[in-house]
Amino acid sequence: MGEISKVERSPLLPDRHPQMDFFVCDIFDAAPKADIGPMEHPVFSLSSRPDTNIRRYEHGNVVIEVKPSVDGLATVHDRDILIYCISQLIHGMNDGRETSRIVRFKAYDLLTATNRTTNGQGYAGLKAALERLRGTTISTNITTGGVEQLDIFGLINRATIVRQTRDGRMQEVEVELSDWVFNAIRAREVLTLSREYFRLRKPIERRIYELARKHCGRQKSWRISLDVLQKKCGSSSELREFRRVIAGISQEDETHDHMPDYAVRFDEEKDQVLFISKGRLDVVDEADLNIPPLDEETYDLARALAPGWDIHYIEREWRSWATETPKSADAAFLGFCRKWFEKRGRP
Repeated sequence: MGEISKVERSPLLPDRHPQMDFFVCDIFDAAPKADIGPMEHPVFSLSSRPDTNIRRYEHGNVVIEVKPSVDGLATVHDRDILIYCISQLIHGMNDGRETSRIVRFKAYDLLTATNRTTNGQGYAGLKAALERLRGTTISTNITTGGVEQLDIFGLINRATIVRQTRDGRMQEVEVELSDWVFNAIRAREVLTLSREYFRLRKPIERRIYELARKHCGRQKSWRISLDVLQKKCGSSSELREFRRVIAGISQEDETHDHMPDYAVRFDEEKDQVLFISKGRLDVVDEADLNIPPLDEETYDLARALAPGWDIHYIEREWRSWATETPKSADAAFLGFCRKWFEKRGRP
């Protein structure tokens, strides 16, 4: 047989771990989730080579300045580590566990969960990604969890290799998240991503998927002008080159249907990009409705209204049931608890 033609070859990376054995214990239930701030604004570099340029982004009232270390800026692919950590913490919160900005995990689990190779190159890449995440500093006025972070901070505070094998490969890793990321987690300012996200080969494809997930959500479609899309992607290429790249992604998606959740179509006449929902999103995220976190006092009142019940379980049911953002989240939740107990009584 001849070599597979470019038309027939899928743009996606191969599914390196199809057996899903990487989600040991309950990790399989931890759906990939990303914090909204970097989904909305360009924090991570699209370059596959060391990017040592200082980047400044302004859009509306938002200002972001990202400074690299000698290792370069954290990349879109480095973001996999944060997505993995965020997913684990949100999963723990949903199970009623205490949250901590310190996340410990097995390196093998992260590599397989994010569709990376588990050979020496994979472990070396993970170490380099941790170094870039630690070295990249950000100054911004974006708020996470109602807190405006005005000082300069890193994406992670530190990373520690807890155990190593004799050949030097890391086994367990401990990451301490920055306040900026942790505030977003506690406020549940996150959105669920498709697992196919980790099979997207090109950084620009991952970036435009994030933007579609944030702005299109569960709408039927979303349009954005090419120049604004370029700005939101953080691309430093000429607009003409960016147009060629996006047109190419659109053509590949028409042929292979490889982009997760949304079809990507380039409108040459209007110089716009159209994202069309494929109707595959079946997880309701708190961030989709922008329901704010509840007051601690509300949980005490809820326990009195639904004695014997796990209040955090009822909260998850309420957030999944809600179809619009209530005027008062606390009052709406208490009303839900009251009706919950009236229908079900004690567990």
